[in-house]
Amino acid sequence: MRAGALGNTGLALAVLSGATFSTSGSFASSLIDAGWTPGAAVIARVVIAAVLLTVPALAQLRSRRVSVRATRTVVLYGVFAVAVGQLCYFNAVSHLPVAVALLLEYSGILLVVAWGWVRHGHRPRGLTLIGGAAALGGLVLVLDVAGSSRHVDLAGVLWGLGASVGLAVYFVVASLTDDVLPPLAVAWGGLAVGAALLGIAAAAGVLTIRLTTGYVTLLDRQVSWFVPLLGLAVVAGVVAYLAGIAAARRLGAKLASFAGLTEVLFAVFFAWLLLGQRLDAVQLAGGVFVVTGIALVRLDEMGEPTKPLGTESRVAGFASGGSCGVSALPDRHGNAERETGLEPATSTLEG
Repeated sequence: MRAGALGNTGLALAVLSGATFSTSGSFASSLIDAGWTPGAAVIARVVIAAVLLTVPALAQLRSRRVSVRATRTVVLYGVFAVAVGQLCYFNAVSHLPVAVALLLEYSGILLVVAWGWVRHGHRPRGLTLIGGAAALGGLVLVLDVAGSSRHVDLAGVLWGLGASVGLAVYFVVASLTDDVLPPLAVAWGGLAVGAALLGIAAAAGVLTIRLTTGYVTLLDRQVSWFVPLLGLAVVAGVVAYLAGIAAARRLGAKLASFAGLTEVLFAVFFAWLLLGQRLDAVQLAGGVFVVTGIALVRLDEMGEPTKPLGTESRVAGFASGGSCGVSALPDRHGNAERETGLEPATSTLEG
């Protein structure tokens, strides 16, 4: 597949991932307003999503040898991208306004750029720097951080920064194309590991679990609690994680992390559509800045020369479990699929 077509497919998957991930806030809010705790909502989301993926994931793995390196990568994904990221974020929002917590979490894209620079020598170029500044500035406007009135405390900031680490690991690990499992198997394994760790956190009292089985309000209507719960698990869980992993493998960690900012734009839109929360001109202007920033990073990526197979170091040397030596990485413009046996873009979301 040509590099441009592969990148365009990746961007489409990234937008799909952002859109589906963004619904989690609206679905969870309807449950929380009905008496659920955030911890109950996130554990239910992760557990149900893992259960739904179990049969198709095991079917994919039946005839595939799973290496130790691939297993470690999945565990890393489950620990940081699923469990730690969500645990830190939900603790952050208990101390901070949601807007500030989201801004801290999405500062993780700067960690992705820094990782590429320190680990692989990929120094960010001018368009990436300008695009990053535009995207983060737009994010501030979309989230209306200046309008947040609650006191910002140190504990909340630390939890938010922990969530940013989880987000950065999500994009770096999801972008792996060397000796990895299919996206469906990675998503299932990560969700299963994350569900186990979140269960332990709940048992230890770090997450408070309380739920109700009454009606909830969604789209200005009274619906069963099971409707938003299924939305959390299927739309914001299964589809979101599968699309996100597939997108990161096609785009690389840096561009995928910037494209992930569309989640915030969609979150604002769905909050307006499903919950009746208003949009204002400043938020719309911020959305324009975010999209512009993503476009600039994409242009910068397109301007980079395609590297021959084996000239780029493996993205996640920290996941190999051994030394930090450099091993060959198929480039993300098509060779990776032929080397790792990944399915083409049209089949990565198959169950």
